[in-house]
Amino acid sequence: MEKGLGQRWMGSLFSVFLIIAFGLVFNAVQANTITDALSHSFGFDETIMGVVIVAFSAFFIMGGLRKVASASARIVPVMAIGYLAIALLIVVMNITELPAVLALIVKSAFGWQEAAAGGVAYTIAQAMQSGIARGLFSNEAGMGSAANVAASATPNPNHPASQGFVQMLGVFVDTIVICTASAAMIMLSGVMDQPDAATGISLLQQALTSELGGWTTYFMAAAIILFCFSSIIANYSYAETNVMFLNGNTKKGLLAFRLCVLGMVMFGSVASLPVVWNLADASMGMMALINIVALALLSGLAIRVIKDYETQLKQGQTPEFDRSKFPELEELDGAWHPEDNVEPATFNK
Repeated sequence: MEKGLGQRWMGSLFSVFLIIAFGLVFNAVQANTITDALSHSFGFDETIMGVVIVAFSAFFIMGGLRKVASASARIVPVMAIGYLAIALLIVVMNITELPAVLALIVKSAFGWQEAAAGGVAYTIAQAMQSGIARGLFSNEAGMGSAANVAASATPNPNHPASQGFVQMLGVFVDTIVICTASAAMIMLSGVMDQPDAATGISLLQQALTSELGGWTTYFMAAAIILFCFSSIIANYSYAETNVMFLNGNTKKGLLAFRLCVLGMVMFGSVASLPVVWNLADASMGMMALINIVALALLSGLAIRVIKDYETQLKQGQTPEFDRSKFPELEELDGAWHPEDNVEPATFNK
């Protein structure tokens, strides 16, 4: 926003909402997920768990980010594959019920009976609000948060369009693969029809236990701790970058921010789920609003960059970004300098 539009105030406002969302609110949600899952499965005290989560978070936030990032990069993919394998097993076990489940999803989303029951306009509005909010939290599409990671990465081929396509892949995996797998496990298990059905992550735990037995409780506990804790660290990293953008690398400012993050982690550990989610919905909405405006204003340049990428592919070349083709970027520091480019590896279309 600052480099592309020349509007630092817009970037600063976006940074404020990102800090609130990722540094504070989202970390409260992740801590809430951990304590909710472990308290329902093992009866652990939420306050004690909150203190433990804060202690571990403080250790890594205060100086061990690289270590936890390195470990997460190795462990998280393995856990994700294991999670999908369990989901596939449950689908295979209930394959005859799968068509009915998919039909129920579509019917519940677009059925006239459901719309008439609560008023067509109101029902559609509520469905859109809930869907957009949960979708944003799941994949961050349109929020602009992934750019904080993309900005520090070197894509291959070394072209901004390539970087964009990789970021889009994350949205697909989160939404179409992971979320669909979770929904399938819950609906195929039938736990939603039970009078004592839980909510949130506990509902998924009930579904796994009913289908595969008690051992899944331990697997889910490990997966939740790993996924949520690594998310807390990643969220902090996002927010820290924006704190430095606003305030520079000042020790007092970073220390104050870190204490606020740890405070929100503790708050999320003991707060009720609706309160935490309402805070998340509000902060996500403001981030998305600002980012979508910026996307619209920069769309012309983005389309030209994509066409340049596709033209090179059609010519059988490995795409390389040439700033001289984009005069508006020539005077911008840090915007894809040719001298910063690395030698791209062989790329097959």
